[in-house]
Amino acid sequence: MSFTNAPVTRALVLGVGAASIAASVFDIKHYFYISVSTHFLRYGQLWRAFAYQLCYTNSSEVLFACTTLYKMRMIEQLWGSRKYASFIAVTSLLTAIIPPFLLTAVLRPLSFGVIDFLPAGPTPIIFAILAQYHAIVPHMYKYKVSMTTAAPNDESPWLTFSDKSTRYLFAVQLALFQWPGSLLGAVVGWLVGYTWRNELLPGVLTRWRVPGWVVGVKGHRSSGGFEGIRRRLEGESSSTGTASGVQQATEGEANRRRTMGQQLIDEVRGAF
Repeated sequence: MSFTNAPVTRALVLGVGAASIAASVFDIKHYFYISVSTHFLRYGQLWRAFAYQLCYTNSSEVLFACTTLYKMRMIEQLWGSRKYASFIAVTSLLTAIIPPFLLTAVLRPLSFGVIDFLPAGPTPIIFAILAQYHAIVPHMYKYKVSMTTAAPNDESPWLTFSDKSTRYLFAVQLALFQWPGSLLGAVVGWLVGYTWRNELLPGVLTRWRVPGWVVGVKGHRSSGGFEGIRRRLEGESSSTGTASGVQQATEGEANRRRTMGQQLIDEVRGAF
């Protein structure tokens, strides 16, 4: 397994696995899911909205989640760790608020209290990343699977898949583990990722970046990174151009002030 140029993905995979194991070992899994009628309406435990994405409560979800995150590590490699970490932070905040709100204010009243449960796990965040993966990463090849056991022909029904299909199948399985709650989180996560990519969110959210030291970027304050280097090079180029222009203008002005005789004497002197 290679996490080259993907430290944020490595931290997510290790964090999800370690947090889920710790929740099981210390028997605190009951703190990470949400039951609206019990936790919100009866006891007012609104803090659960910011805790339910920290871990999963069963090993199957941990396996599928970590595998999906690892398979989508190229998003961080394409964007850079700082932009990717900023996207994760903004997505985490939005998916901590929107799914519990929709469950409490919309789905639970419409279902007469039947839909009341939101499972633990960062499934919304994973689907927000999946939206970027779907838009950015092209497929390398496609293949067909016959729907019949008979010898295939041109009229046989086929299913067409690509090399990206396994990523989607893992994510769909993750969304259906504890539906409808897990499916709600998956849909909201995908929509958040889509709106972020298409800049439908407020600009302060799409342009905000975490501090460089969070992802190990050194010297970003003093040098400004590549942007600072670019600005310094442009400044040096403009300074050199200005100085050259001033020197040429000065020489031209001096030549205009010299008399014709002085210029002729200089030409003759240069010939000998």
